[in-house]
Amino acid sequence: MTKSELRIIYKEKRRKLTPQKIDKFNDLILINFQKLNFPHVKCVHTYLASSKLVEVDTTNIVRYLQFKNPELQIAVPKIDVHSNSLYHYEFSENVQLVPNSYGISEPMEGKRIETKDLDVVLVPLLAFDKKGYRVGYGKGYYDKFLADCRLDVMSIGLSYFDPVEEIIDIDEYDLPLNYCITPTRFIRF
Repeated sequence: MTKSELRIIYKEKRRKLTPQKIDKFNDLILINFQKLNFPHVKCVHTYLASSKLVEVDTTNIVRYLQFKNPELQIAVPKIDVHSNSLYHYEFSENVQLVPNSYGISEPMEGKRIETKDLDVVLVPLLAFDKKGYRVGYGKGYYDKFLADCRLDVMSIGLSYFDPVEEIIDIDEYDLPLNYCITPTRFIRF
């Protein structure tokens, strides 16, 4: 299937999920996430899940990572629509969040973190295939961001659904994920 076809299908699949199913899936994703063997990491980038978009909630994953490594630095994205880029800001409970033009929460201000300092990136997605390629929302923010990351950065997609066979319109800007975590398993690519 094409990216545009998958966007339509998976947005609809998400809309049909009940709050109870979402909670159960988030718990199962956390359990599968805990099966990953992490090298020592200093900084993790995570998206802030949008309930409006029915995204996988990263809150408990971040808490788990912080429990395992209390010194861990958490970075969250802030979109620059003019440069079509993501910038990364240190995240804590004290950071004030505001909705951006897409309705997604992001930090109002704070300490900026450089892309080269990120060890792990939790990547939002709508769908992914068996080769690790993902379908996002079509703006290209994460594709551009992942291309700028260090070669050894660990990219991890989070999905409520299992992979599709193949995304047929992959282009040279698409980079495969290292892992994807679903309620039923974790997949290494």
